[in-house]
Amino acid sequence: MTQTTQITIKPKQTGKTDIKNGFEDACVWPQILAILLSSLAGIIDGVCFAWTSPFIVKLVNDKVNYDISEAEASQLTTIQPAFMVISCLFLFNLTDKLGRKKTLLLVGLPQTISLMIAAFARHIYTFYLARCFAGISSALLWCSLPMYIGEVASPEVRGVWGNAIASSMLTGQFFVNLVGSYFDVSTTSYIFLPIPILFIIFFIFMPESPYFYLMKGNEEAAKRSLMFLTRKKNVENDFILLRNDVQRQMSESGSWRDLISIYSNRKALIVAIFLRFSQQFCGPSVLSQYTQFIIEKIGGAVNPQVSSMLYSGSAVILNFCVVAFIIHKFKRRNLFAASILGCCVILFVLGTYFYVDEFIPEFDLTAINWLPITAIIIYQICFSFGGCVIPTLMLGELFSASIKAKAMMALLFLFGLMLLLCNVLFNLLSSNIGPYAPFFFFASVTFVTSIFALYLIPETKGKTLEEIQMSLKEKK
Repeated sequence: MTQTTQITIKPKQTGKTDIKNGFEDACVWPQILAILLSSLAGIIDGVCFAWTSPFIVKLVNDKVNYDISEAEASQLTTIQPAFMVISCLFLFNLTDKLGRKKTLLLVGLPQTISLMIAAFARHIYTFYLARCFAGISSALLWCSLPMYIGEVASPEVRGVWGNAIASSMLTGQFFVNLVGSYFDVSTTSYIFLPIPILFIIFFIFMPESPYFYLMKGNEEAAKRSLMFLTRKKNVENDFILLRNDVQRQMSESGSWRDLISIYSNRKALIVAIFLRFSQQFCGPSVLSQYTQFIIEKIGGAVNPQVSSMLYSGSAVILNFCVVAFIIHKFKRRNLFAASILGCCVILFVLGTYFYVDEFIPEFDLTAINWLPITAIIIYQICFSFGGCVIPTLMLGELFSASIKAKAMMALLFLFGLMLLLCNVLFNLLSSNIGPYAPFFFFASVTFVTSIFALYLIPETKGKTLEEIQMSLKEKK
C-alpha cells in the first residue's frame, strides 16, 4: 500500500530562505483562511443538526400556527440522517470527479433551500422536506470538508486547525439554541440564511486542493494552488515531492474491494468505524437535538432554553480549549477512552435521575433539581476532550490517497445510519420502556467501548501521515 502525502512546509511567516534545505519559508495564514472559510458551511450544518433542540418544543406547544403532535415532531430528528445515508448512494465519487472545492461549494445550495422551506413551513410534511435538504447538505459536507482540510494544510496547521469541522458545527449548534430560544422558526431561518450565501461568495476565491489537481494531471494548477497556500515564489521542490508521492499512490489499486482485502485498509476501516460507533453511541447527537425537550420533561432549576444554551455554549468553549491546550499533550487513544468513560458515568447518573423521578415518587428530587443541567454540562466537558474531537481528526489520517474518497463515503454512510439508529433507539426506548432506558442503554454501550478503545485504536499523535500508514501495515 502506498503512503498518504502531506504538503510539507514550515509554519513560519518570515518570507526568508532557509539555507539548510533551500526551501523558502512558507506562510500558514492562507491555509488557515481556507479552513476558516470552508468551515462556514460547517456552522450551518450545526444549525440544521441542532435545529430540533429549540423547535420541537415550540412546534408541539404552538397550536395557533402549527398543529403538530409530539410523535410527528420526534420524526424530525431522524429525517436528516436518513437522507444523509440515501445521498451517499449518489455522491460516493463526487469529490474525485468534481473536486473537493466544487463539492464543498455545492453544500451551500441545499442549506439555503432548507432554511427557506423552514421559514415558510406551517405543516409537518413541509418541515420534513426542509430536513431532507439538510440531510443532503450534510452528506456533501462530510464527504468533502475533512478531505479538503487534510489536503490544503501542512502537518503543523492540521494539528491545530484540522478539527475545524467539529468546532464549526458546535458553533452552529450554540447559535441555533441561542437564537431559537428568543425567536420563532421563520425569524430564526431568516437570521441564518445569509451564512450559506456568504460561504459561496467568499469560498469561491479559495484554491482547490493541489492534491486533487495532481490526481487529474493538472500540474500548473497544482503549482498555483501551492503558491497560494504557502505564499512561496518558488514551489518547485515542494511540487516535485508532492507529485512523486501522488503518482506513486494513484498507481495503486483503489477499488471498493481493496478497502476490505488490503490489510492496512481493512485495519483503518475497522478503527474508523469503531471511532464513529463509540462517538455516536455515547449519545451526543441525542443530547444536542433533544436538550430542551429533555430538560422540560425532567424539570430543573434552570429553564429549558437557558439549559440548551449552557450545554451548546460550553461545547464551543471547551472544544476550542481542547484543541489549543490539551489534545497535543496526551496520547489520543488514552484521551478518547477516558473521555467516553466519563460520559458513561454521566449518562448513568441521568438515567438514575429519570428512573427515580418516574418510579420512586416518595423520593423528593426538589433539592437536587439542579442535577440534570449540571450533569449535561459535565457530560459536555468529558465529551469535549476526546470523544468530540479525536474521531473527526483521526478519520483524515487513516487512509491513503488511492482509497480515501471511497473510505470517506463508506464512513459517511455508516455515520448517517448510526445517527438515525441512535435517534430511533432514543424514541423507542423512552416511549416503550421509560425515559430512563436510553440513558442506561447508551451508558452500557459506552462502558464497553471505552475498554476496547485502549486496545483497538492506534496511536497517531506526533506522526506524519506516512508514518501512520506504515504503522497500519504492521501485523501484530
